[in-house]
Amino acid sequence: MEKCRKKDILNLLLTMMEANDSVIKTLPIAAQELTDVFAQCQDAAIQIGTYLETFGEKYCSLVSILEDYCENIYQMSITISDRNISRKLFKKIRKQLAELQSRIQSELPEDRKEVVFLPYKASMWDSLESVWEAANDDENTDTYVIPIPYYDKNPDGSFRNEHYEGNLYPQYVPITRYDEYDFENRRPDIIFIHNPYDNNNYVTSVHPFFYSGNLKKYTDKLVYIPYFVLGEIDPDNKIAVDKMKHFCTTMGVFNADCVIVQSEDMKKIYVNVLSDFMKENAKKDTREYWEKKIWGLGSPKMDKVLTTTKENIVIPEEWLKVIQKEDGSWKKLIFYNTGLTSLLKYEDRMLDKISDVFRIFKENRNEIALLWRPHPLIEATIHSVRPVLWEDYKRLVDTYKTEGWGIYDDTADLDRAIALCDAYYGDSSSVVQLCQKAGMPIMMQNVDFIESI
Repeated sequence: MEKCRKKDILNLLLTMMEANDSVIKTLPIAAQELTDVFAQCQDAAIQIGTYLETFGEKYCSLVSILEDYCENIYQMSITISDRNISRKLFKKIRKQLAELQSRIQSELPEDRKEVVFLPYKASMWDSLESVWEAANDDENTDTYVIPIPYYDKNPDGSFRNEHYEGNLYPQYVPITRYDEYDFENRRPDIIFIHNPYDNNNYVTSVHPFFYSGNLKKYTDKLVYIPYFVLGEIDPDNKIAVDKMKHFCTTMGVFNADCVIVQSEDMKKIYVNVLSDFMKENAKKDTREYWEKKIWGLGSPKMDKVLTTTKENIVIPEEWLKVIQKEDGSWKKLIFYNTGLTSLLKYEDRMLDKISDVFRIFKENRNEIALLWRPHPLIEATIHSVRPVLWEDYKRLVDTYKTEGWGIYDDTADLDRAIALCDAYYGDSSSVVQLCQKAGMPIMMQNVDFIESI
């Protein structure tokens, strides 16, 4: 049976009152025309009684009222032709429904909330984790973390490989399989997502069931929190806003009931971009709508960075071999980040740049250690939109990993890498904002500069 809530039961009682009023106003009426109405009222009473029984014997008196109500409905069905008897029964029924409504409202506990989190890549879980922690700590809330499957895309947009990363989440996060949760019947109060693209990502796609447009059918409130953090810009800087406004006009933003962004300035940007978009494309003034829908509460990714320290992480033994000097002290550890945009733009030149970076750090490996963390979607992206680059890129990765003088980090735990490293070097990326928040010095790499050998 579909999950019932207190609010559903109260709405059901209201419907029963309206049905009862409708019957008495239309008397006299042929009995056979009321058969369906009486049957629906009795079915509703059974549904309410089943709900009340879940609370135990404490509410038996309410169940008794429902039983009397059903008897009165039956009596009304067989005496409907007698207007005087029907009116007396109507008054009893009205009184019973009013008492049920009042007592259920005041005596029954409030509904427990059911909140579902739908991450897809484990490395992006930090964009939801602090919200999950708060919900999980609420004794009146049931939370479910349900990692969802996603697919690499072929150049023609068809799906290639399926990925499911449910085994990559922290041990303290209980995981529910996506095929073991009945969205239609459970209908959670809130669903949180961090992938806004639906079918509009050229590289990957979550399973179509989990597109934001479909999820809206199964919840009262769909909330989107971006999986990324952008550099803060002035909302009045038109050039800077134009470069990032595509983040504001995704399907997840349009379909969500609430969008949580990293700051009040970012909220202003989203509101401005979306208001202009709707004015241009739908000829509507929607600013007030977006003002209510976009919340500048901050990013959970920042929360995670600030709470992750060297003292509360586990460092793999093979990493320690790279980080520690012979005397046991630590080398300076550099977070080297390579992104998608530079690789797609510069192709072979970017591969040459990465090779040169490796050469320099390898020569200085006794004093400085390198932690290379490429963008998690690089492999899928190259396969989809630059397949000719794949062999050269793979050769670069394999050589780096085989030589073993540096750390190759393709794990889901971005925050561990940030906590361990002393400085950032690499491409422009949302990771830069997180490293800055952690107090790390930042140096951006220039693909056009390759040191002479």
